Amino acid sequence: MVSHLEPELPPIAMTAYDSEQLNRLASAAARNHPQTTEFLAREIARADIVPDIGERPGLVVMGSQVLFRDDNSDATRWVTLVYPQDADVSEGKISVLSPIGAALIGLSVSQSIAFETPAGARRSLTVLAVRNPG
Repeated sequence: MVSHLEPELPPIAMTAYDSEQLNRLASAAARNHPQTTEFLAREIARADIVPDIGERPGLVVMGSQVLFRDDNSDATRWVTLVYPQDADVSEGKISVLSPIGAALIGLSVSQSIAFETPAGARRSLTVLAVRNPG
């Protein structure tokens, strides 16, 4: 049974470049990662597009180092958000096609997002700090 009480999603933003690149990635990866790419595509579609990250300090973009809290366990973790080919969990590099990566993209410091993993578990993350590339 599907619940119709979906959590309200926080407003998010993406750079025009990230939006374009991630749209291509979601289309190309849809067959192998259908649930995550569907979630990522919805996030891209609802994002406010900004010219560059200078307009939104603390915005999670591709290449950002992100400190987030898993609201279910209260554990905190630094990760770097990368494209799938650069992912290496042992180095803290998580793919934007992972459930956590797709949830983090576009959030800003102090924002939280609740989502369902492909396995059906409910997760909630809060962004605590962001170091942007460059």
